[in-house]
Amino acid sequence: MIRTLLVDDESLIRAGLRFIIESAPDVEVVGEAEDGIQAVDAVRRLRPDVVLMDVRMPRYDGLAATGAIRRLSRAPAVIILTTFDSDEHVFTALEAGACGFLLKDTSPHDLIRAIRLAHGGDSMLSPQVTRRLIHRLTTDQPIRRRRDALARLETLTGREREVLVEVGLGRSNTEIAARLNMSEATVKSHISHLFDKLAVTNRVQVAIAAYRAGLVD
Repeated sequence: MIRTLLVDDESLIRAGLRFIIESAPDVEVVGEAEDGIQAVDAVRRLRPDVVLMDVRMPRYDGLAATGAIRRLSRAPAVIILTTFDSDEHVFTALEAGACGFLLKDTSPHDLIRAIRLAHGGDSMLSPQVTRRLIHRLTTDQPIRRRRDALARLETLTGREREVLVEVGLGRSNTEIAARLNMSEATVKSHISHLFDKLAVTNRVQVAIAAYRAGLVD
């Protein structure tokens, strides 16, 4: 079972999410939190696999809570689920370590799929968020930022660069293994090396590194 924590300051929203999530045979809700402070405490106590995190909450918002949670040992995957999709929210969430950013009008099917992907080490963004993210990375790209991004890739092996590009294109481990003629275990090993060498914590941040370096159009 995929252990999931719900974080939202509206009880009605949490009830709706619980209803959707518990309709899946392999996902369970292990707890709820009303704000970011409760969320960090609940993660420490309950050890969920995935956290569904709202952005705007009292006391301690979801973006700050995401950063705090991702700094914990054995940190769970965090999916931002919100009605707000501003560019700054997206970038702050992803840079804090969130592996997904979904809007609250996401279909139940896609919500369950995102939880499964997050638990498996993959990521998922709402289509409109993805379009805005790619647009910003490819059009608002100072030369110095690209130079700095390329410098971060100097320690990568040729194979690691190939995997980096595939992750940047949004392909899954299975797809990467087939395209590069390697086992999924080898793909996972290369991605783990990318996390270490690029000082990132999830695939979305790897993809951002690929875009910033100009390796993905």
